[in-house]
Amino acid sequence: MAAMSEPEVLAALTEARAILSGHFQLTSGRHSDTYVQCARVLEDPALTMRLAAAMVDRIGERRIDLVISPAVGGIIIGFAVAQILGVRFIFTERLGGAMVLRRGFEIAAGARVLVVEDVVTTGGSVAEVIGLVRAAGAEPMAVASLIDRGGPKAFDVELVPLLVLEVESWEAESCGLCLAGKPFYSPGSRRLSE
Repeated sequence: MAAMSEPEVLAALTEARAILSGHFQLTSGRHSDTYVQCARVLEDPALTMRLAAAMVDRIGERRIDLVISPAVGGIIIGFAVAQILGVRFIFTERLGGAMVLRRGFEIAAGARVLVVEDVVTTGGSVAEVIGLVRAAGAEPMAVASLIDRGGPKAFDVELVPLLVLEVESWEAESCGLCLAGKPFYSPGSRRLSE
């Protein structure tokens, strides 16, 4: 399976109509006029596997024992990455506002763990997952994502994205779209589950 370049990843997102324009509240709570709905590109299993192969290619020679993703956005691509690596896959869920392991999922002490997410903005959810990995005595090796929306991150592990998509975002109180009275849409999974 051939690796995908940044222009090819962008073309796949564009073709799938996964890059949306409007007024959005991101999972981080920030507002933006652009939203990347990776679920649209992950509707295609063959393309999902190509993207996952590209992610595995980008993480290089790191030895990985386990792939973990935050629900909901990271589940499909995380599973695909784990399948290519030939390792276990688990996911975290939000319960009472905090990211937790459920369904009997466990992280073995000493495991080398790859965190996989679809889109990273501030990385708040990823930071929570990394906290669970470290609390189990395991080692987070890297964070792989389809998209890095740019800006500072809430975690200290190397981020390996397929595409850096510099999209401006604002705190809600300084959002010009809010000040103009435009209603926002909140498609992020955290907003829907709380």
